[in-house]
Amino acid sequence: MSRTLLVAPDRPSAYPSIGAAVLDAPDGAVVSIAPGVYRETIDLADRSVTLTADAGEVVIDASSAQSPVLRSSGGRLVLRELTIRGGDAPAVDLNGGTLRAERCTLTTTFGAVALVAGPAEVSLSHCQIDGGEHGLVLEDCTAQIEHTKVSGASADGVIVRLGAAVVLRDCQITDCGRRGIYAYQHGRPTIESCEVTGTAEAGVLIAYESTAVLRHTLVRDTAGPAVVFGRRCRGEVLSCRWENTAEPALDVAEPELVTVTAAVQTEARATTEEPAAADVESLLAELDAMVGLAGVKDEVRSLIDEIQVNEWRRKAGLPVGSLSHHLVFAGAPGTGKTTVARIYGKLLAALGVLPKGQFNEVARRDLVGQYLGHTAEKTTVVFQEANGGVLFIDEAYALSRAGAENDSFGQEAIDTLVKLMEDHRDEAAVIVAGYSAEMLRFLDANPGLASRFSKTIDFENYSADDLTLIVQRMVAAHEYDLDDGTTPILQRHFAVASQAANFGNARDARRLFDRVRKAQSQRLRRLGGMPSISDLRTLQVEDVTAAVS
Repeated sequence: MSRTLLVAPDRPSAYPSIGAAVLDAPDGAVVSIAPGVYRETIDLADRSVTLTADAGEVVIDASSAQSPVLRSSGGRLVLRELTIRGGDAPAVDLNGGTLRAERCTLTTTFGAVALVAGPAEVSLSHCQIDGGEHGLVLEDCTAQIEHTKVSGASADGVIVRLGAAVVLRDCQITDCGRRGIYAYQHGRPTIESCEVTGTAEAGVLIAYESTAVLRHTLVRDTAGPAVVFGRRCRGEVLSCRWENTAEPALDVAEPELVTVTAAVQTEARATTEEPAAADVESLLAELDAMVGLAGVKDEVRSLIDEIQVNEWRRKAGLPVGSLSHHLVFAGAPGTGKTTVARIYGKLLAALGVLPKGQFNEVARRDLVGQYLGHTAEKTTVVFQEANGGVLFIDEAYALSRAGAENDSFGQEAIDTLVKLMEDHRDEAAVIVAGYSAEMLRFLDANPGLASRFSKTIDFENYSADDLTLIVQRMVAAHEYDLDDGTTPILQRHFAVASQAANFGNARDARRLFDRVRKAQSQRLRRLGGMPSISDLRTLQVEDVTAAVS
């Protein structure tokens, strides 16, 4: 019989937090959680545990944190009747193992609400997935999603990729900023008795050699076609309906590969209004709130000012010069390049420069194909997916490795990008990022590449004081307190560590924070017994000293 551990902060005999109970829980245990709001994040590695509400509403809220609320690798995680609220990271992040969720509500503000990387097995039943950039991202896994509603994603509601085999049955996918269901890179969705509504692009898009089966499904009120099958995509469409969609409602690139039976269209429309753009001042305030980066903030503000003045000139009937929105972000890892790129895309959307502010982050593996001619096609597909927003290419210099003549595929990706950036200069913003010296060599890889970018923004390494502040913010976001005397230890550590050639800036700051938490856990376990809430919250000088040593 499985052991049950009770979490109830107001009961002396119970655990004060979910994390504390999980630390003590043997494999197969049930953690029963009393009603309330729990502001914490939980990491599980190769553990089998059930988290369930105990007769009331249980909210696990890490909306101010930068890490997933629940992160599990391996093992078996079962969730029942929980509300899980993330911030800029997933509510649930599964990397291998098994996930089962029943009657749960998952929300987040950015990124994927639930992110699954395989090999993994997933089962969701009677759940609600709200917000985020993407609702469910399922890759290299098998998944069964039933009686679940996915709504309010700023980009795609459900993504099925990298060979994932996903069954969606009796589900609703609604009000998505791009597609309702998007399968690519050999994804294999089966969509049965579902309803897809209110998407800003296609309701269901099957792309890049994926295979899909749609049965008894309704797609309506979409700005794009109801269902699209791209080239080399196979599948079956049986007894489906579409209402109020763009023409053609069913768009199949290679009809001989898709079997269509009893598909009915009742009416169509050409377009819908775009979601309201974010407020410029609030986005600039978000930029200003980032630690350090004074020079970067000035550069971004100058770009926004120029765009705004151009718009005023246009309205006044004055001539306006052409302005490219493609940028180079040069600097070491962990200096905020990705975060700034996201904000920049939202700013361009807020100013009406781009139709959307969605953010697509890719690397070499997403652009380079496996055979001659494949790279150009793959790069074009990636670019088209980013149209209307930002295409962020991290470590872009990897496309132009030393001895470019021996890497024709990388060169083909660069040459394709150069043409696409010019042909669609007003439809997307391409941001390439990487180490400063490597990015200079990257810009030499094609004669027209450097001219496509309007500006290079240099991201300097964080100072020791900046890195200390970053750690302090992480501490506060995860409901910890730093003991007096820890600040000088952190400053001395970062003053030395930042001189290393491969220093990771904010990434190393996060790793240090994780080591401090680990040191605290080891110290508390050595003490024995149930720690007080104060002990659980406080990171002592001893913990910080152990982490930096």
